[in-house]
Amino acid sequence: MSTNLPINPQASLSEAIGAAHTLTPRSEPTASVTGREPTRQQRDRRGASRIAPRQTGAALWLAALAWALSAALTWFWPDADDWPYSTTLITLQGVLALLCAALGVWFIVRRNQTSRSADRLAAATAAQRWLSYAPWFTALAVGVTLWDIVTAKLEWLPRPFFAPPQALIGVYLQDYPRLVSSVVHSFGLLSYGYLLGAITGFLLGVGIGWSRAIGYWAHPLLRLIGPLPATAWLPLAFFFFPSSFSASVFLIALATAFPVAVLTWSGVASVDKAYYDIARTLGARPGFLIVRVAIPAALPSVFVGLFMGLGASFSVLIVAEMMGVKAGLGWYLQWAQGWAAYSNMYAALLVMALMCSGLITLLFRVRDRLLAWQKGTVKW
Repeated sequence: MSTNLPINPQASLSEAIGAAHTLTPRSEPTASVTGREPTRQQRDRRGASRIAPRQTGAALWLAALAWALSAALTWFWPDADDWPYSTTLITLQGVLALLCAALGVWFIVRRNQTSRSADRLAAATAAQRWLSYAPWFTALAVGVTLWDIVTAKLEWLPRPFFAPPQALIGVYLQDYPRLVSSVVHSFGLLSYGYLLGAITGFLLGVGIGWSRAIGYWAHPLLRLIGPLPATAWLPLAFFFFPSSFSASVFLIALATAFPVAVLTWSGVASVDKAYYDIARTLGARPGFLIVRVAIPAALPSVFVGLFMGLGASFSVLIVAEMMGVKAGLGWYLQWAQGWAAYSNMYAALLVMALMCSGLITLLFRVRDRLLAWQKGTVKW
């Protein structure tokens, strides 16, 4: 005899997951060492609180030394040609050297001034985070130094195809209004297309993964149209849409929708059936199963599709702006190439890389916040 219990519509998925986990036996954790002796985990934390700030300080001082040597080399080694922003480059190198040295001193002083174990543990956590960044500061100093040597000092790379770091500084200081305008236009176009494609792909993936009827009709079309590159639709898009902006939005949305739809469909289809059975036992209806069981459990796969769609949409963005849009980073890149302004072209490429990296980092933060409740069940 089975009874259907009423279900609270505001109940969270964690209750269903917890009920599912209670069906399987768990091994109890081993007891830690009792008494006044510290456990192994406590000893590791204390050791990390002592060692991590010292290691971080040493790594940051090494980065400061690298930037100081880079500034000295730029100052004492004359350029093969007259580059007007060499002094600005030396100033930036010196500022970075001082910042790295100040951070290294700050970590050591903070560790010595904190007496509470909780404060020392927080300082050690921050030190370990900065310790992962410190080698990149040193590598960046070495890279800028080698770049300056092979271009401005020795001119091993032919001009004007290869520009020194001084030339890029000049572009950012002189042509920043056009660059800022291009970034704003590209971000707006990317936002429209990416959001439209992500929403469309998400809804299509949920429909295919949940409903056999939708999957019967949508799955063949997705397999036929999805693998085609979005740039292959350029002629048709610019013919059917009334403006180049709307055509570019369609192409970006098309490039985003396919990976989001496929990964969402895969995530919904792979949800453990036990979650559905437990929710149905508690009286859940199909709408509740989709919104509160299937979608939350499939979110890790959904975010993988969002990451893939972001990379594809950014590639299509640059191509679309080169073909028809009158503003944006792609347009700026084509304009710089047409005027043989290679320093402007390299400056635009660097801005593109930073913009794409920043958006991916932002998406990671959103994923970490939305999926914080799954950290115990999903491998990160």
